[in-house]
Amino acid sequence: MIPSPITSSLAALEARSVPCLVMGGQACVLYGSAEFSRDLDLVIAAHGDALERLHAALTDLQAEVIAVPPLRRDLLERGHAVHFRCTRPDVAGLRIDVLLRPPRIADVAGMWERCVLIQIPGGAPVPVVALADLVATKKTQRDKDWAMIGQLVDADMVAHREAPAAEQVRFWLREAREADQLILLAASFPDRAAEAAPARPLLQLAIAADHAALELALAREQIQGKTEDRAYWAPLLAELEQIRRARHRSGR
Repeated sequence: MIPSPITSSLAALEARSVPCLVMGGQACVLYGSAEFSRDLDLVIAAHGDALERLHAALTDLQAEVIAVPPLRRDLLERGHAVHFRCTRPDVAGLRIDVLLRPPRIADVAGMWERCVLIQIPGGAPVPVVALADLVATKKTQRDKDWAMIGQLVDADMVAHREAPAAEQVRFWLREAREADQLILLAASFPDRAAEAAPARPLLQLAIAADHAALELALAREQIQGKTEDRAYWAPLLAELEQIRRARHRSGR
């Protein structure tokens, strides 16, 4: 098999022992909920010389920073993503986005403990953010990300429908995006649904099999998630604009 840009870039990171987790579209592909993604999104560790190792790997990939912000620890620690475009022939055009603190992941240290190894076609097993963490990062302002959450839950339900663990059922009840699916889950796992309802009140509608009200509640939940994501990024976007203006003034 001819190595793809994704496997080649992951091999470069592995060669430099860069501590990273795959997230974003590639993680969705590996969880079986997407067929293709053009970019590679990575969570990088903050400890030791991780950023130096990352810089070396990106140099190997002939990757250049796209616009702002630059690759700086302080910016990564505040939640910024740094964007790169690779120019080495075997990975030419691949975009790599790097984060240290993904949005909506309060327990970053725990994220590393929860990660899983998934075999990538044509390459070695790679560490990937846990499914629940991936879903949390997908609660963005984009409708397609909310649709992807539904696809991730669907794929997990298909993979574990024979004998789901209690935590998997809780995850499905927390994150499923379809009214019919939630009503079926509530009927199949009534005790779990009742336990989960205080944290996700719309499950009461699923328990009551009130389809119309449940669809409306799901839409409102998505709107609320979009609003929270917009509020999360607002100060970071304002800081990016300050960085752009400072760069323009300096002529660099």
